[in-house]
Amino acid sequence: MLPSPARDRLLQFGREAGEGPIPIIGNLRLILRAMRLKHWIKNLVLFAPLVFAERLYDPVDSSRALVAFFLFCLLASAVYIINDIADRKADRFHPEKARRPIASGDLPVPAAVLAAGLLLATCLTGAWILSPRFFLTVILYLGLNLAYSFRLKKVVILDVMSISAGFLLRAIGGAVVISVEISPWLILCTFLLSLFLGFSKRRQELTGLTDQARQHRDILSEYSTQFLDQMISIVTAATLITYSFYTLSPEVQAKLGTHQLHLTIPFVLYGIFRYLYLVYQKQEGGDPTRTLLTDRSLLVDVMLWGATVVLILYGS
Repeated sequence: MLPSPARDRLLQFGREAGEGPIPIIGNLRLILRAMRLKHWIKNLVLFAPLVFAERLYDPVDSSRALVAFFLFCLLASAVYIINDIADRKADRFHPEKARRPIASGDLPVPAAVLAAGLLLATCLTGAWILSPRFFLTVILYLGLNLAYSFRLKKVVILDVMSISAGFLLRAIGGAVVISVEISPWLILCTFLLSLFLGFSKRRQELTGLTDQARQHRDILSEYSTQFLDQMISIVTAATLITYSFYTLSPEVQAKLGTHQLHLTIPFVLYGIFRYLYLVYQKQEGGDPTRTLLTDRSLLVDVMLWGATVVLILYGS
């Protein structure tokens, strides 16, 4: 059950939705912006179980994974809108987030509430039809993000861990929708990598916003650059070691039928080192999605890693 402040905020959303007419069609362009379509790339994690279970060329499983991907995209967009409504006052202190449709006031809150509701209804209905277990995963993801929006984002360390858990639930959703057992190695690698991105984002927010950092996000008062540097160092080492052990594990090699997966380690090394370079030398990393899509070297590295994985698993 959500804590009382969370319930109060949800009730406030409902009251705001009834303040007057809600011109959805007239605000369609703004709603699409609020949905953050470019962030749908995060949901590609959902395809990891399909690839590593060697089901990529299975038409039924591939179709189910694709439908699950789009349903998660709708769910994520609904969550983004809800979070933007909750954070609209704090976002006005952020140089970039202040231009978001809801924070800027361009998109009325009632229209945003209705849009989020329609997205949620579509996603939940589709998830139930697709698979009851996938529906449960979707419910867990929604509950986690509501808890984050209204409470967990104000709890130090747990704020980043809850975001990482969201990536983990994406991977689990990709596994349950095609009825395969998700590897503990995949769970650990996904969680650690998302922790790395999360702590890097907090560091950039803290250093990039300077005096306005704590006005934008209260939890930043609980962090310092020294503490975040330690956390980043820990999860960086843990991510690299875990992925290396995964590729070299005799159990994994026997399951996948290949001893060549370790050839992908250099791509992971370069990707993490490149991201650290962007965070520490270029003061980027506040938006991991934008960093991935705009840094050509990082994007090429990720594509080469994916192509190498597919070639190793499916080339023979």
